[in-house]
Amino acid sequence: MPDTTYSFELFPPKTDAGAEKLKKTVSTLAERNPEYFSVTFGAGGSTQEGTFETVQMVMETTGKEAAPHLSCISSSRDRIRDQLNRYREAGVKRIVALRGDLPATAHHRDAPGDLHYANELVTFIRQEHGDHFELEVGAYPEMHPQAENVDDDFANFKRKVDAGADAAITQYFFNIDAFDDFMERCQKANIDIPIIPGIMPIVNFEQIVRFSRACGADVPRWLYYGMERYKDDNDALRAYGHDVVTKLCQKLLDRKVPSIHFYTLNQANPTKNLLDALKLG
Repeated sequence: MPDTTYSFELFPPKTDAGAEKLKKTVSTLAERNPEYFSVTFGAGGSTQEGTFETVQMVMETTGKEAAPHLSCISSSRDRIRDQLNRYREAGVKRIVALRGDLPATAHHRDAPGDLHYANELVTFIRQEHGDHFELEVGAYPEMHPQAENVDDDFANFKRKVDAGADAAITQYFFNIDAFDDFMERCQKANIDIPIIPGIMPIVNFEQIVRFSRACGADVPRWLYYGMERYKDDNDALRAYGHDVVTKLCQKLLDRKVPSIHFYTLNQANPTKNLLDALKLG
């Protein structure tokens, strides 16, 4: 069995029905013994309360580690300090430290809040809590969509590493060459923290295209046309997407990545099917 570990990302539910469904999803996925669950927040930190509640639910119902996503845009040092203290008191030991989404009209230093970049958030967390939290940061093999250019983007990533990040989780990708190129750049820059590839199961054609356009993930033409062929047959699309993503994950396992982070979209089966195909868990 491969030594590679894996983790699962969730997002806070918006309705009571969604919350009940998520509990079942979490219980099902917890049976696969992930290293941890991560929990996202809404744009501008709008669902940070939902993040806390979901983190609590995961920890209480599964006994597994839960890592909240924490953003700094539009937030004050005092508010971030309160959130960190609250998470620490709740038993959280791992945080995904992110800048967060800029308001539509803002640009970097003009953005609201005391901290403007993820490296500043990492520095602040280390100043407040030392090594208590294991800190994961974001990485963009295909460049952050708001970066000026690929060199600036990589310099931003290195600043997060130098500030004290323990590991990085990548944006999802479908092009293994992009990941290989990013790893080569990390090697040349003497970055040796674990780089954990993020993997997005393919369950809906329009959704993947929309998500990818928003986050800057490249959908290769062969994949776009392959998915489009099945866009009116969801079962066939999922079967096709499962094969594509399984092959991508196998290439990552062949490269001996330390871990894989699955963006579950709060669904258990697509990720479970990938784990089964890869003989993980």
